[in-house]
Amino acid sequence: MNALELHSVCKSYGAHRALDNINLSVPTGSRTVIVGPSGSGKTTLLRMIAGFEFPDAGRLSLNGQTLVDATHEVPAHQRQIGYVPQDGALFPHMTVAANIGFGLAVKGQEKRERIAQLMDSVALEANMAERWPHELSGGQQQRVALARALAQQPRLMLLDEPFSALDTGLRAAMRKLVARLLADAGVTTILVTHDQSEALSFADQLAVMRDGRLVQSGHPLDLYRHPSDEQTALFLGDAVVMPARIEAGWAHCDLGRIPVNNHRNNRCAQIMLRPEQLQLVSILPSVAEPTGCRAVVTERDFSGNTCTLTVELEPLPSADQPGRSLLVRSSGLYAPPTGSAVHVSTIGHAHVLSEP
Repeated sequence: MNALELHSVCKSYGAHRALDNINLSVPTGSRTVIVGPSGSGKTTLLRMIAGFEFPDAGRLSLNGQTLVDATHEVPAHQRQIGYVPQDGALFPHMTVAANIGFGLAVKGQEKRERIAQLMDSVALEANMAERWPHELSGGQQQRVALARALAQQPRLMLLDEPFSALDTGLRAAMRKLVARLLADAGVTTILVTHDQSEALSFADQLAVMRDGRLVQSGHPLDLYRHPSDEQTALFLGDAVVMPARIEAGWAHCDLGRIPVNNHRNNRCAQIMLRPEQLQLVSILPSVAEPTGCRAVVTERDFSGNTCTLTVELEPLPSADQPGRSLLVRSSGLYAPPTGSAVHVSTIGHAHVLSEP
């Protein structure tokens, strides 16, 4: 069952088309991430769902209730939708407890107990209840904002880049905490972000936006392995894209003959491999040469447990240009040094990209 349904949603600001015919279904209890570059329309879409703005055309429904259509608009305060903005937006003149309890209908001891439960659920210690927002770290402020949103028992939670102001290590920890908390509470969630790794790790469903359009949606692994086009492939991570001739399930390209996930014959196309699908084996004089293409390591970007290498393929005998440069992701401990002669081979299938 789907909690949220968007049908043909459009929004323009003057001559600028911010949202162009958006159709999206969000399953109940799932985590959907809307990802895209700045200006793609993702925040406009989130504000439309929240009820802060209204579409020019289209229909939105939540748990079977129509929120917006051609004749009717439910205001934001009646939608039972939680919203956590990028900066948390805590009330600076209220304590942690007062922020969390803001809007709770209960009073007295029942209210205090509910606030304590919410603080415990987001891993805030009880002794922080009387602190002020300026006395909290960025991660603590975000947890208070999340507890305040959960206090209203929302049917849907909207997160607008809530981790972007946090440092890298804290972002990962907060992302895991929030994902576990919302899953335990069974709250359907939509996160907006421009961070590809955050989107891939948080989402059950990933929706990629570009120029106001929803270009592809589905399971994160499916989109990472089978993006619809080159722009989407490169937005979701490093990619090796090259021309090839497809024949009987094989691509004939600069890497030689490699299997593909498309069996249409005798046509030219662009294929994609992720850098981790490329393997390097050093060429040693005393060892028989392995299969694959010859190449030279030209750059080495060491980052601890992984190392991203740039290799230049040996040009074909008939070519009058240098060989193609490729990105390869290798173990940081065993990556060959710059200048090494290597053979490049592939793992798995290359993906055939759609024609533009």
